[in-house]
Amino acid sequence: MAALFAGLFAVSAAMPAHAKTATPSTRGTDAATPRIEALARMGCNAITARVDALPGNTPVLLRSYDSRRGQGAPDLLPLHSAAFTYDNALAVIALLACHRRPQAERIGEALRLAALNDTRLRDAYRAGTVEGSRPLPNGWWDAREKHWVDAAHEYSGAYQDGSSCGNIAWAALALLALHDVTGDDRWRDAAAHLADWVVAHAADPHGGVGFRGGVESYLRVPRNASWKSTEHNIDLAALFAWLARISAPGGYWNARARRARDFVAQQWDAASGHFWTGTAADGATPLHSPSALDVQLWAQLLPDAPKAWRRALAWAGRTHAVEGGFAFTDARDGMWTEGTAQAALAYRRVGDEAKADSLFASIARQSSPGGFLYATPQPRIRALYSWYDHQPCLAATAWAVIAASDRNPYLPGS
Repeated sequence: MAALFAGLFAVSAAMPAHAKTATPSTRGTDAATPRIEALARMGCNAITARVDALPGNTPVLLRSYDSRRGQGAPDLLPLHSAAFTYDNALAVIALLACHRRPQAERIGEALRLAALNDTRLRDAYRAGTVEGSRPLPNGWWDAREKHWVDAAHEYSGAYQDGSSCGNIAWAALALLALHDVTGDDRWRDAAAHLADWVVAHAADPHGGVGFRGGVESYLRVPRNASWKSTEHNIDLAALFAWLARISAPGGYWNARARRARDFVAQQWDAASGHFWTGTAADGATPLHSPSALDVQLWAQLLPDAPKAWRRALAWAGRTHAVEGGFAFTDARDGMWTEGTAQAALAYRRVGDEAKADSLFASIARQSSPGGFLYATPQPRIRALYSWYDHQPCLAATAWAVIAASDRNPYLPGS
């Protein structure tokens, strides 16, 4: 979940005849390979079908959640039409991993328009086709009061109107993935625009390492976040390093990548073998509790990650493991499907296919009638400062495709 420390709603059909099938890695055992391939196909088909269901070739954003019944929009009004930026960025990367470039470009174009034409990239927009220069803010119709509710006016929609640096980084990574596939500089330029926003708005004003959380927004009163997230800085280190590789010269972005990565290294606790979640509001005091699963896993995906950091996988096994996979926090209250897919990818990246295979089997069992994977098999599990419910989830589905395709989202062409 890219919007660490954010808010209440961080949580966050047949294949067309012309579409290509996914091509996941076959490094696993012979018995596991068909299961992994089937999981990749299922997820690719589900995401592709959602894009193709929206008419024309216009930019689109996908709804992040289905209802608890397994299909159709959620009953909870703030989620009824919410298209979370992070979820849609993951969908772009997943679609590219399974060679669905036209669908990936439709979502990517919506993210590009939001990046360039909104005053700042929001954590969520309204799902559907994008007409005009940028996506619309999310909102919902209040049947009792008979008026339209803008998410930014409501506490329940406050997270959606924020600008989390983690979500911004993932949108930029999706745009860079499109640039890698197409060679079209408009994707690179939009990604660089987002990266510039982070440098301008989230750099430590005192010159310290790392970048702050971004912009929080409550009842349309935006404020700069002062805390720092380990997860955000992992994302930013990957983003800045990617920009450095494709820029001439790349020294500017290399310096920013070092600043983000130095913060990540600072949050490594060698004594316990895991990463602290981030800092308190002062931007300096480490948060020792709760433990966050994604931080332990995503660090493994960074280029040239120190081998010592692999100890975080053992920490996750001791502290987050539950029946079927992994919980988000060390409360260990149930399986988080998205994080379990992230763990499968991390295990593959360090060469432990056996552990990855067992997780893929569990992930595949979370399929819903509408094609997306359930966020959790439990009625509800904890995230850091929010929760995930038993409802189908775009992010979980996209991460399953990414992991089954053995795609490192932090690197081009991987």
